[in-house]
Amino acid sequence: MHNRTLSIQTPVTRSYDKVLFLVMVALVIFGTIMIYSSTGVVVPLSDKKSVSEFFYVKRHLFTMVLGALALLMAYRLKPAHLERLAIPLLVISAVLLILVFVPQISVKAGGARRWLRLGFMTFQPSELVKLAMVIFLARYLSRPGYDPEKFICFVKPLVIMALIQLVFLRQPDFGATMSLFILTMAMLFISGTRIRYIASLLVLALPVIYKLAMEPYRLRRITSFLDPWKDPQGSGFQLIQSFISLGSGGLTGLGLGESKQKLAYLPAKHTDFIFCLVGEELGLLGALFVISLFLVIFLRGIAIAGRTKERFPYYLAYGLTIMIAVQALVNFSVVMGMVPTKGLPLPFMSYGGSALLVNMTIIGLLLRISKGDVMQQEHGSSRDLIARKVARRNIYGSRVAGR
Repeated sequence: MHNRTLSIQTPVTRSYDKVLFLVMVALVIFGTIMIYSSTGVVVPLSDKKSVSEFFYVKRHLFTMVLGALALLMAYRLKPAHLERLAIPLLVISAVLLILVFVPQISVKAGGARRWLRLGFMTFQPSELVKLAMVIFLARYLSRPGYDPEKFICFVKPLVIMALIQLVFLRQPDFGATMSLFILTMAMLFISGTRIRYIASLLVLALPVIYKLAMEPYRLRRITSFLDPWKDPQGSGFQLIQSFISLGSGGLTGLGLGESKQKLAYLPAKHTDFIFCLVGEELGLLGALFVISLFLVIFLRGIAIAGRTKERFPYYLAYGLTIMIAVQALVNFSVVMGMVPTKGLPLPFMSYGGSALLVNMTIIGLLLRISKGDVMQQEHGSSRDLIARKVARRNIYGSRVAGR
């Protein structure tokens, strides 16, 4: 008999990450309560005579059902199948993004065209585009031909990102533009791309960002962010009301449903600024509780990526986790006056069907990756191990990467 070293492939199966799932459920339920709190009293007092106090919450519950179906479908989708769908999904989402400029099927609000009309619902393709871009980048970074040391490998995804950003800016949607930029840079950084490539791009992007920031309506947002009290009844009104709402809550809050700012003072109270109501009605403790739930999602997502041995689900788990974390962090920063308003909803909590559908799909994909039921070599390939060491070196430093 000859001694042979066999490369045995065995199915690695685990239970899905129950903590991640339960935290998402907690955020969705909590968000539904806050949506009702922010609209249940205000809507009957408005000039919308045909709208009941349950109008928004019923629509949100319907979206939750669709989101649960999307989560289940994503959970049942094997990573290998998703990898093959990466390019078609990116193309379809880009086509939907362009369709928002067709007046017959699009919805215009606040001077922007960002939504498609789907019966009694609207859909924002930019949310799907960001998800599709993460899946595409995970596929691109996991290809055998990808070399993080080569400049051409760094440039190729930037071209796709730039084309999508041009469409975003035409809508206009500066928040989605910056989110896509951060997502792309973060995933390239994790893959081991040279820091000088990323730094050079940031330097070259500064004049473009400056020119975009000088647009009159964006400049008003920036000036109102720097000094909202300079125009308290105009451009600074929303941020001042946000400060009042958060500051009124104190440690324990005014009580659930007792917000005063939601009574025609705080704009976007059930969408982008719903976190303000959490601070006002449930106080600092309630706000910290919500932040801690998002921190758990971030940590569980990173842990899922760390347990993954194959390249595609490894990069995908990182990208999906960053996508949720960036949106949550930007939303918290906006309502607390740390950055200018971006128009990004709070994941799982804000009213808005598109974001909830996409974010629940993200959780479904993360749960599938956490289950780990893919065929993996017993010891993993040396290419995967090298890629993971490069990623750890970029994030944590050389001492940790060598372990």
